[in-house]
Amino acid sequence: MSQQKNNKEIRLHEGELNVMELLWSNKVLAAKDISKIIKEYIGWEKNTTYTYIKRLIDKGAITREDPGFLCRPAISKKDVQEIETSVLIKNLFNNSFANFIQDYIGNKKLSTEELFELQKIIQDNQD
Repeated sequence: MSQQKNNKEIRLHEGELNVMELLWSNKVLAAKDISKIIKEYIGWEKNTTYTYIKRLIDKGAITREDPGFLCRPAISKKDVQEIETSVLIKNLFNNSFANFIQDYIGNKKLSTEELFELQKIIQDNQD
């Protein structure tokens, strides 16, 4: 049995995120149902889907419950977003949030609504 990783270490790839999106939306699904849904929407064969499910279990992103091979997310979407954002900022922006923001929104024309939303986020963060 593999050792479960700390959530802060779990990195997910695109294929794994397809499975996780289903689980985040549904909370719990049988592996066979995940396979059917993925087959319909993405076209993966059953073996491919089960390979991804096994990887996610090994990483500690999914827990398996028997009987029924029920799968539950063991990491939240928010946690994954935080991990991936931190890695992105560290690797591509010299670990500087300011560099990230400058590059990301510096060349975009933001709407008035988006500017107010950013201003509110900044204000809420200062309180």
